[in-house]
Amino acid sequence: MFGIKEKNGKPDPGDLIGFIGKGMLIEGKLTFADTVRIDGNFKGEINATGTLVVGEGGVVEGQIRVGSAVITGEIKGTLDASARVEIKSPGRVLGEMHTPNLIIGDGAVFEGTCHMLQRGTANVTESVNYGGV
Repeated sequence: MFGIKEKNGKPDPGDLIGFIGKGMLIEGKLTFADTVRIDGNFKGEINATGTLVVGEGGVVEGQIRVGSAVITGEIKGTLDASARVEIKSPGRVLGEMHTPNLIIGDGAVFEGTCHMLQRGTANVTESVNYGGV
């Protein structure tokens, strides 16, 4: 299902392990270690070491802590990514972000505050305000 490849009953690192499709609305807490894609709506808390993919039309609202995030949909709230955040057109991030690596593609929007972290630490080294990049 969903193109998941498994060896010995476990998904390979980086494989898609979960999917919230268009037209779905889920509220609550979500935890995962690999990759989850959201094309529907999620409201609540995400705590993960893996990659969150918010597809075009997907909306995530709340407190998000992940290893990496790739966004072509919309995030509203606080986003903490230990490795990187990539916002691709027509993606939108509205709120506060903490990450050591931020990529904003042409046509993507970021409105809020970004705290650039040193890789591997939680120390804030720089604070940058963007308004609709």
